[in-house]
Amino acid sequence: MTLPTRPHRRLDFTVLGAGCAQLGNLYRAMSDEEAEATIRAAWDSGIRYFDTAPHYGLGLSERRLGRALAACPRDEYILSTKVGRVLVPSPETAGQRDLADGFDVPADTRRVYDLSRDGVLRSIEDSLERLGVDRIDIAYMHDPDDHWEAASTTGAATLSELRDEGVIRGFGAGMNQGEMLADLIEQTDVDIVMCAGRFTLLEQDHAERMLRLAAERNVAVVAAAVYNSGLLSREHVPDDAHFDYAEAPGDILARARDIERICRDHDASLPAAAVQFPLRHPQVVSVVAGMRGADQARETVARLSAPLPDELWRALADAGHIRNPEVA
Repeated sequence: MTLPTRPHRRLDFTVLGAGCAQLGNLYRAMSDEEAEATIRAAWDSGIRYFDTAPHYGLGLSERRLGRALAACPRDEYILSTKVGRVLVPSPETAGQRDLADGFDVPADTRRVYDLSRDGVLRSIEDSLERLGVDRIDIAYMHDPDDHWEAASTTGAATLSELRDEGVIRGFGAGMNQGEMLADLIEQTDVDIVMCAGRFTLLEQDHAERMLRLAAERNVAVVAAAVYNSGLLSREHVPDDAHFDYAEAPGDILARARDIERICRDHDASLPAAAVQFPLRHPQVVSVVAGMRGADQARETVARLSAPLPDELWRALADAGHIRNPEVA
């Protein structure tokens, strides 16, 4: 089984990608067996785009993903990881856990933010070793919110050079905001950006300029965190729902519940609408969703293919939740 693809320059993205933060024991530990089963189920369900990062479990996600994909033909999938956080030995914290960063792993290494030329080169080399592959398709600068100068100069220049040399096939940035991604599109030659949580069924305002510039400059967009920290991940929005990694404020809960009501009125699944909505924009090549376990991987693919009526999008537009009901 394979999923539909959307081409961009030298790459064909399946419209759904597997986000692999959970493979790094995000929030709670999983076994190696569960991690491998997650990726195997994603593969068997047709997913051919996999995204990871050194940040995820201090390299554990990359190692697990590499092992899980070892038996898969390398030319049949797209692999992205991230640069910016270089992992260095940390003997002073070796007996602790990395829970402060959200990962239940030993803190025997620590992250050092480095988008210098040497930092980018070292990050790519280390990721290749952990993943056990001979090439990475896409390298994203990871959360450079406080590192604009380095991201827009040495970071982008080094990754552009690596792309031109064929070491990677494309580069960009992955962030939880739209404005700086728009600036990078405007001022550098990025191929692709990953926008987490800012272009969703619940929120689009902060992505407008980014999407416009991406269309003008032929830059691909990957939409991540489409459930807004789990707020849209269930059929019914719970009282204790989170938004942007914190307790959801009352106005956000109210909006989410109105979207839930409209979905229910149209016999539509709220999580399915959340997964499918960003793909209505022609510049979005893939939605990346986190997956924990084989069942969740298969469930996410089912949400992607769930039938949703055109009337749903018109009703959401009439209620002010989305703009053009024909194109997101």
